[in-house]
Amino acid sequence: MSLRDKLSRKPDHDAIRAALRDKVVVITGGARGIGFETATQLFDAGAKVAIGDVDGEAVGKAAADLGIEGIEVDVTRRESFDSFLTEVESRLGPIDVLVNNAGIMPVGPFLSYDDTIIRRTYDIDVLGVIIGCQEAARRMAPRRTGHIVNIASTAGRIPTPGLTIYNGAKAAVIEFSEALGAELEPQGVTVSAVLPTFTRTALISGLQTNKFVQTVEPGEVASIVVETIARPVTRVYAPRSMRWAESSPLFPQAMKRFSRKLTKLDSIFLSPDQQARAAYSSRIRGENTGADGNR
Repeated sequence: MSLRDKLSRKPDHDAIRAALRDKVVVITGGARGIGFETATQLFDAGAKVAIGDVDGEAVGKAAADLGIEGIEVDVTRRESFDSFLTEVESRLGPIDVLVNNAGIMPVGPFLSYDDTIIRRTYDIDVLGVIIGCQEAARRMAPRRTGHIVNIASTAGRIPTPGLTIYNGAKAAVIEFSEALGAELEPQGVTVSAVLPTFTRTALISGLQTNKFVQTVEPGEVASIVVETIARPVTRVYAPRSMRWAESSPLFPQAMKRFSRKLTKLDSIFLSPDQQARAAYSSRIRGENTGADGNR
């Protein structure tokens, strides 16, 4: 990498391609959004890619469009995750990288949440990550090599009204990832957390974002995931300009209240356009297929 690229943080595409060539990479929630974009970029870089999603029809179509492997998986069920990884290994060989991307984001007043959506959020966003890490690490540790990338969120660092359940889930993923990485490092397994800001997928449908609330395209997040696989780090923000969120827990409460009011983060997630969000809300409640691939 040139000095200019190092200073500007521009990726060295040749080095990335060399690092990814022929690596077996598995992505959950891969039928759409960040997962699909990540699969696309990894495949283009020469990796052997398999995607999984609870929506069997969607994952089959997405895989066919890219010319990669696509397998139905329910990340909340250990037997399903185990079968998924076993099938990938039978087709492509030992897994080098697992990207735990499947996740959902409910929004609204805390007192409006029912048990169904609370449990589904933690089952998919937290338990699904834990199960995936355990199943992958059990395969990687004996070989003393492997990399797990957990897709968290800047919401895990910036507590926000209307995102209480999601805030808690993503905060759990961030700290879990770092602790797991420290534990597995002696066994040759690396763990990274990628923290996207709000991404232009169904995840933010019905929300009135503004110039203060940074949003990014799925492809931008995917490019950082790809770079992280090529050059592992413990934690990275997407975009990197959101790194200031790392210091958010240290900010005085008065500053946080002022910032939320200025940016309207004190209200954006409390009153979404329910009609515009209806399809996504139905999907994440499990009322139709595709409930774990909505990033």
